[in-house]
Amino acid sequence: MQGNLNEIDICSILQLIELGQRTGQLWVRATSSHHNNKLGGEGASIYRLKQHSWFVFFLNGQIIYCQEGESNLSRISDYLPHYRVEMRLSDKQIASLPSIDAPEYAYLWALLERNIINPKIAGSIIHGLVHETLFDLLSLHQGNFIFHQDAALAPQLNTFEIAPFVTKITKQVQEWKQLYPHIQSPEQLPVLSDKVHLQSSLPEATVSKLQHWADGKTSLRQLARYLNRDILTVAKAIYPYVQQSWLQLVYPDNTKPDAHTDNEELKRKHRGRIVCIDDAIAIGETINSILQAQGYEAIALTNPLEALSLVFQLKPDLILCDIAMLELEGYEVCSMLRHSRAFRVTPIIMLTGKDGFIDRVKASMVGATDYLTKPFTDTELLMLVEKYINNQ
Repeated sequence: MQGNLNEIDICSILQLIELGQRTGQLWVRATSSHHNNKLGGEGASIYRLKQHSWFVFFLNGQIIYCQEGESNLSRISDYLPHYRVEMRLSDKQIASLPSIDAPEYAYLWALLERNIINPKIAGSIIHGLVHETLFDLLSLHQGNFIFHQDAALAPQLNTFEIAPFVTKITKQVQEWKQLYPHIQSPEQLPVLSDKVHLQSSLPEATVSKLQHWADGKTSLRQLARYLNRDILTVAKAIYPYVQQSWLQLVYPDNTKPDAHTDNEELKRKHRGRIVCIDDAIAIGETINSILQAQGYEAIALTNPLEALSLVFQLKPDLILCDIAMLELEGYEVCSMLRHSRAFRVTPIIMLTGKDGFIDRVKASMVGATDYLTKPFTDTELLMLVEKYINNQ
């Protein structure tokens, strides 16, 4: 079983594996945008596309373990301080671990065999890793997958039923989207930005905790592991402080390219001109900042009636058009553009606040190429735009 996530979603794939009581592993690959932004710096952030992959291991339709990409064992190490586990394996011991598809899993079993952790702690860590991996996977809308029937990962410590996990995490993913754009990614790093207001508004103990964790080096995902909490709980706890701008969330800057390199890279791209028609100014600004930083020429138009004449002058390579606009509905805008020879084949992506079957059918009937549900992540927007710009 293999395919694209725009044809079948992760939830359905997991249900098929559970119903068929399959044994083997699921591999999922997606592209995300990686930000390099400098605190207090000038100019737009630079977005780079980065490949991510995940592995989910099954036994008779139940989950044994989940691993993110080519693991470097840091996920397990992040959990250990919560259980006051200070001992680690030496580099020599790690090098001698059996060569299996899940090095994290082998590392965990090595900790168990040496009595560094007990089965209860190992089971709790596995539960946390499964939860965070499924949270990422159920948030995906674009990517590729392959399910390969194979012998089960061995030995097994726990198995988890899929349905309860999917029900719980699907709800969490919906709640997570409500935190956008203040909180965008589990990989963001909290940084104190207004200590004065924090000290005047919060208890000293709370400020002390925030100072300890909001060091610009610890991601939300790492913080969730340290505290043994799910990512949504952690995000909700800091959300009010981010809203007040007392905390700032930044992306990790691993590559630290110099400004000259970034500018030259953007000049070389010239990926195409994209017009966004949306009467919500904030949406247009958000889309512009994401696309321009990635090298596209992005233009936001807030008046749909004026947009109809302007797009003929702008001649965009791709059009993003909101469905629900006051002066003119997005379906009408799309239909009018499709009746013109100039825009008969131009990709038109409808922006909708409802992920419903009827909206998809209506969009298809007026000639829309695809649709994007709001609120969307930077990754979802970039992947969809990349898909149709490349096709052209």
